[in-house]
Order: sequence, then C-alpha cells, then structure tokens
Amino acid sequence: MKQPVWIAGASGLVGRELLKLLLDREVDVHALLRRAVPDLPRNEHLHQHTVDFAHLDASRLPAPQAVYIALGTTIAVAGSQEAFKAVDLDAVVNTAKAAREAGARRCAVVSALGASAGSSVFYNRVKGEMEQALQKIGFEHLVIARPSLLIGERAALGQPVRRGEVWGERLTRPLRALIPARLRPIEATRVARAMDGALLQDEGPAVQVLESDALQRLGR
Repeated sequence: MKQPVWIAGASGLVGRELLKLLLDREVDVHALLRRAVPDLPRNEHLHQHTVDFAHLDASRLPAPQAVYIALGTTIAVAGSQEAFKAVDLDAVVNTAKAAREAGARRCAVVSALGASAGSSVFYNRVKGEMEQALQKIGFEHLVIARPSLLIGERAALGQPVRRGEVWGERLTRPLRALIPARLRPIEATRVARAMDGALLQDEGPAVQVLESDALQRLGR
C-alpha cells in the first residue's frame, strides 16, 4: 500500500505505533491533528494537517487509499459525556465519512473491549454506536480493533495519564499469564501491528472485528 493514507490520532498510543509502521514502509502519511504536534517524527513521508474534526473538509486533503482512526479520550479528560461523544463518536465518524468521500476504500479504527450499541455502560454504548455508524459508510474493508486495557507510556507522549490503565496494568501484572487473552492488558504496539496487518489483507470479510485476544495473537 504505497498510495497516501490518512491517520487520525497519530499523537496517541496506538496512533504513534501505526505511524511508525507506515513510515517504515515509506507510505505517504497525512496526519490529521487538532493542533500541531512538534514531536512527531521528522520524515519526508509525513505531512501534518491541522483540522477541525467537527467540520472536516476533505477537499483540502489528498485523496487517500485508506484511513486509520485512533481517536479517543475519556470522560474524565473530556469533562462531560457530550464532550466525550464529540471525540469518540462524532470525530471518528466525520473522519471516516470524509475519507470515504475522498476515495478511501479501507478503514481501520480503534474501538474498545465490550463495545455494543445496546450496552447499559455509556462508554461501551458510544463505542458500539461508532462501530455501527462506520459499517454504514461503505468501505470495501473495515477493521475494528477492540483492545482491552492499553499498555504504554502516555506521559512520555505528553498525554494525560489514564489512572484506570495505570492501576489495571499494575494489578494484573503478577497474574497476567493466568488472565484470558481477551481480557489481558495489551501493548499498543500489538494493537497497531494487528490492525495494520488485517487492513493489508486482500481476502476476508468486508467488516472484520478483532477482539483483544485476536489482537494479542496477530500483533506478536
């Protein structure tokens, strides 16, 4: 895949790992960002675009072959449920729609373990609604990654530390080998590798949902 791709969320844990994989293959990557990120790699194949995800104008961006979406926040960081939805639902769907309208045939997105539009848990319900919306956009191949708790150094990326991830990783570390793979905390690197590998496949279902155990296996 050498044609240009878009990536939204390149400054995050999974987004940074996706960016490394793409740049290593010398793919022209167009990173869509809410604001400039000075510490992203300096690379001739990386192009930063500051965009408004609420009003994304695809005409100002090059036509992509594929789009990788790793946008996400927490209610604590966002400040309210509505602000959370603006990122994890609206911004994700807007990016996917703009990419499809611009010519993207493939899409890979980071969702979450337990995502379901019918869930009584607000976080999981929003993730499920996002997944449903993306399936209606019409990509030839849509990869949905549902990782468990992510392992990675958010502070090193200048991101707010997510206490749930920190404590979850610490508490499960001694018992990790005994925890079912679907529930076990997972390194962001593995998530990125699994997403990227799945999206590059020419065969398989139009919509491919990768639960965390599959991400663990495929991302080795």
